[in-house]
Amino acid sequence: MGNRRRVAERRKTGPAVVGGVIAVVVVGAGAGAYALYGGGAAADDGTRASDQKAGVKTGPLSPAEVTTTARAFLTAWQSQKVDRAAAATDDTSAARSLLTGYTKDAHIEDVTLTPGKPTGDKVPFSVKGTVSYKGTDKPLSYDSALTVVRRASDGKPLVDWHAAVVHPDLRDGDTLVTGAAGTPPVKALDRDGGELTTKKYASIGPILDGLREKYGKKAGGKAGIELRAVRGKAAEAKDLSDKTLLELSEGTPGTVKTTLDPALQAAAERQVAKKARSSVAVVRVSTGEILAAANASPGFNTAFQGSLAPGSTMKVITSSLLIEKGLASADKKHPCPKYFTYGHWKFQNDDKFQIKDGTFKASFARSCNTAFISQAPKLKNDDLTKEAQQVYGLGLNNWAIGVPSFDGAVPVQSAAQMGASLIGQGGVRMNPLNMASVSATVKAGTFHQPYLVSPEVDGRELAKASRTMPASTLSQLRELMSYTAAYGTAAEAMAGVGGDVGAKTGSAEVDGQKKPNGWFTAYRGDLAAAGVVQQGGHGGSTAGPIVAALLKMGG
Repeated sequence: MGNRRRVAERRKTGPAVVGGVIAVVVVGAGAGAYALYGGGAAADDGTRASDQKAGVKTGPLSPAEVTTTARAFLTAWQSQKVDRAAAATDDTSAARSLLTGYTKDAHIEDVTLTPGKPTGDKVPFSVKGTVSYKGTDKPLSYDSALTVVRRASDGKPLVDWHAAVVHPDLRDGDTLVTGAAGTPPVKALDRDGGELTTKKYASIGPILDGLREKYGKKAGGKAGIELRAVRGKAAEAKDLSDKTLLELSEGTPGTVKTTLDPALQAAAERQVAKKARSSVAVVRVSTGEILAAANASPGFNTAFQGSLAPGSTMKVITSSLLIEKGLASADKKHPCPKYFTYGHWKFQNDDKFQIKDGTFKASFARSCNTAFISQAPKLKNDDLTKEAQQVYGLGLNNWAIGVPSFDGAVPVQSAAQMGASLIGQGGVRMNPLNMASVSATVKAGTFHQPYLVSPEVDGRELAKASRTMPASTLSQLRELMSYTAAYGTAAEAMAGVGGDVGAKTGSAEVDGQKKPNGWFTAYRGDLAAAGVVQQGGHGGSTAGPIVAALLKMGG
């Protein structure tokens, strides 16, 4: 946030009455507040202090304990009894700091908190208040929730403290601040000069936030007054941008032109709207320009900032490594057994299939896991890492696309984890933009760092790969992806996508998920795209149709 003068708090009126559930009475400025529950906190769980046995209470929370704890916290918060509210949580210090800032830094006044019907240990509630700063007032309303837990040391029910309790857009370590915006607003344009707005493109909010953060001051605008979520160190580590929550007065925007194609962006938004937890990115092969990016969940830009195991789409990179080292060749026989054990882990193929006397091309097209892991004993621990960095420009944390992004990660691993990395599991992490870039590198023959804003705007330097793959490796890799698009696991999705095409599917297992994340990466002509559907299942039937629909539009 920008520097601003702290003004004296205006005198507060008494907290508003919460209809039907919590009522607060305030007599005079600074007087104490009390909650009217109809029975009293001590009576809510049907016991008295004298009835409690010595020792620590354990076991699930009763509905009365959940309700009483939530009411005590919300009443204290609404009454501005910060110490009392913080004491009702399991992290008094963090709660006190954020709740104090809610009034002093965020300038939120006249707060009314209305709890909803509890579901187990979780209590939803609505928040209404007024943000007041230097004579400008604006109403604020949103929904949040809290969870009640039992403290292990003494069994006391407390609010499980997280910053998201105060506002759902906050992460632990974040703060709320109202004042002159740290950066002026920007008017973001597509490649044809049309304005980019969330009304036109539902999932573009994080991109607009990122553009403002980087180019607001450079674009010549003037900052307004707003309530913002200011990211703490934990969020900064994930490259999350500060977020505007309420605009009290408009600033004067500067103008930033992006590479987004309006038709492709609109189509991408339509595609992800059809499939929950889906994300997609489209790039121009010859330049690296980002033409579209969309997410079914608009609050986070998974397309650029996601960090997910890419599953078998990683086999594109692994294949170039194996071919370069003479461990595989498209049309030569290659083992694809049912199982292969490496590093004391027993790996298998989907449905435990095997390909007898098959070629490497057949194994790639059918996505045979053991065909890749069987080569692990012949590789060094850092071979895959070097291939990803040197040829595909991944994992070096040096992409400068114009907004926050994650550049992929292929860490050096050993034993079973190294074997798992060869098939996009283990410690490998990617997002749709990374995997679209992988397909673009195969089609172009060289890495072009994706970008959303031309480097000519601010003179920034784009990342480069240190080498290109040998011509023989490149031609075989294109053959593998082309064959997979026509006859392999990608064939159904790519049916009807004509021209010079290539594709690879992927499914990534995730602990705790019943279904894997489905991945798909492909190219057609001068377009490359990749998508993921989290908890979707097989990539060919989930992310595949999304990617194929966008490739049909150009290339």
